[in-house]
Amino acid sequence: MNSRVTRWSLTSSTTISTTAFAVLLIIMISGCGSSLPDASAVRKQMTAEQLAVAEPVVNSIGMTLVPIPAGEFSMGTAAPTDTKAKGGKKAELPPGAKAEQPQHKASITKPFFISICEVTQGQYEQVLREAPWKGQPLTIEGKNIAASYVSWDKAVEFCKKLSELENVRYRLPTEAEWEFACRAGTTSAFSLDDGGKLTDYAWFDQNAYKDGEQYAHAAGQKKPNAFGLYDMHGNVWEWCSDWYGSYADRIAKNKNSALVDPTGPTKGWQHAWRGGGFAENPSNLRSACRNSYGRVDYRPEFMAGFRVVKEVDSVK
Repeated sequence: MNSRVTRWSLTSSTTISTTAFAVLLIIMISGCGSSLPDASAVRKQMTAEQLAVAEPVVNSIGMTLVPIPAGEFSMGTAAPTDTKAKGGKKAELPPGAKAEQPQHKASITKPFFISICEVTQGQYEQVLREAPWKGQPLTIEGKNIAASYVSWDKAVEFCKKLSELENVRYRLPTEAEWEFACRAGTTSAFSLDDGGKLTDYAWFDQNAYKDGEQYAHAAGQKKPNAFGLYDMHGNVWEWCSDWYGSYADRIAKNKNSALVDPTGPTKGWQHAWRGGGFAENPSNLRSACRNSYGRVDYRPEFMAGFRVVKEVDSVK
């Protein structure tokens, strides 16, 4: 459901009854009346390869995670194969796609669990006992709203604290793990069903920011990809564990062979994030996209969120 938050303007001629205000407050607190997908529904969406690894799991804070099988895929964006596009114009890459080149083979050798949704405000507060989005612009509050205004350091702290609470290992996904999970076997720009529309899978400028809904939405309300993962496109950008770095450099160091469980550079000045957000153009939501229009230094806090990985060996 596309839930809206009404912005009330109180004047001498406008009043809100106590009952109406209470109803509005309840809707806000409950995450705009939206619930997260449950494990039984998620299981029906999983592939046979996933189920061969493990069943979906629900952890101590109500977060559902699904297994992602090992595999190999083409990471990044390929150069245009057609020298000319429609109308006789030269074929061009999407904005920012140079950061996604060259496209290369990447191998994920170990299966892993990943949360089906972005970490929500309720889950974040359970673990870290704080709410960085409170009082900030371009946000609403609710337990199932995707957490925003989350720095990379705080995302890592969340993973460490949750690991301590459950005595298992949680962490951020690597860029390779994230893109592999996002693609879910697809090779197209977006991870959609055949004939699917991006508006059915993602919150972005067209159906959120430009439509007056200028905030992160409740997680898990759009369609999932083939691995049963929600909001891999849009809503909030998602931090990865890697330092941001050139693909060309790591490919050259590997002598052009397939990269095995790549983790990015050993140092850098900015960390990678993926997926795009509710104020982004569709181009910035592509499975391979690494930045908003290629701007490495552009990290808007109001769209900064994350999801977590749980290592298969650590699942109880």
